[in-house]
Amino acid sequence: MSIDIQKIRKDFPILNQTVYGKPLAYFDNAATAHKPVQVINAIDEVYTKYNSNIHRGVHHLSNVCTQAFEDARIKVQQFVNAPNAHEIIFTRGTTEAINLIASSFGETFLKEGDEIIVSQLEHHSNIVPWQLLEKRKGITLKVIPINDDGELMLDRFEELLSDKTKLVSVAHISNALGTINPIKKIITTAHANNIPVMIDGAQAVQHVKVDVQELDCDFYVFSGHKLYGPTGIGAFYGKEKWLNQMEPYQGGGEMIQTVSFEGTTFNELPFKFEAGTPDYSGAVGLAAAIDYVNNLGLKNIAAYEHELHDYAMKKLSDIPNIQFYGTAKEKASVISFNVGNIHPFDMGTLLDKMGLAVRTGHHCAQPLMQRYNIPGTVRASFAVYNTKEEIDRLVEGVIKVSQLFG
Repeated sequence: MSIDIQKIRKDFPILNQTVYGKPLAYFDNAATAHKPVQVINAIDEVYTKYNSNIHRGVHHLSNVCTQAFEDARIKVQQFVNAPNAHEIIFTRGTTEAINLIASSFGETFLKEGDEIIVSQLEHHSNIVPWQLLEKRKGITLKVIPINDDGELMLDRFEELLSDKTKLVSVAHISNALGTINPIKKIITTAHANNIPVMIDGAQAVQHVKVDVQELDCDFYVFSGHKLYGPTGIGAFYGKEKWLNQMEPYQGGGEMIQTVSFEGTTFNELPFKFEAGTPDYSGAVGLAAAIDYVNNLGLKNIAAYEHELHDYAMKKLSDIPNIQFYGTAKEKASVISFNVGNIHPFDMGTLLDKMGLAVRTGHHCAQPLMQRYNIPGTVRASFAVYNTKEEIDRLVEGVIKVSQLFG
């Protein structure tokens, strides 16, 4: 199957609009992707046909909604090839999933003097929760450095490992540079030292096929909204042996087995980590997004996005004084750049007036920007609905802004 770009674009009604009188060209997909009508319709169906609180009712609507929610869990399980559906925990997204693991894993297994390893490429979501744990528990955060191309220095990673290392937590793909990290090597190396590994897959699941059993990771987290699904929903896979031992992240309804004023016992997996009414409409929307991606085929999506990336790099490279950040051999469809001394905010603001939506700034990766000694970059990130014609407009826009600044 090949990508039928015109057919695909018809699935995304938001693309059919103008911005400042120009056709919208959306290149901010690493921040959030747009939603196809299949996802929008799935969410609409929840609220118009069977909306009801789940797991607790004996009536028809509750049963239908509960089944749809649990079917969505199975869909996620199959999507990442988890061994069991109860190893899939629904969250509000990647950020909450990492906070959950930091809190629950940290409180259960970590003590003062223990160490966690992250990388210089990480999004703030995979830095700040561990720093909060540093304050609470007295642990130490260690950082895998990168080279100038934006690739992890694996020799330095091995040097960081010690008998105090209790967890390695790294991104599958960098949101700021597009670097695809060698996570299989990292997991194998860590496991050889009996160290569990968490993978931040927020930028990966929409671009590459993820098989958590083949990776043998201990935790894998991701969001729905970057996967063409709704906002406010995400999920993570955790090995049952860890989830059973970890303390709950939040208390409330659904996560309990029995409650009395003398004490409380907790529910079985996965409900132990899903306190309160879950976002069941979001879960159904996420399942529809997974169906959409599966129908297109992740291999087809990856091949097309790679084609777009290479086309854009070739065109942008001809622009005088352009500087690219993140030139790893293994990359996803993300291009970060600056032109001369033009501030990325100025570039992005003027491109917006041409109908070109890019992201500017530090991309929630300030330590990475400090590594390159820059305030931020202009980031163009591509999705399956982008076209080469849109890239041509982007290149023309960057040239115009460059000429404007002399």
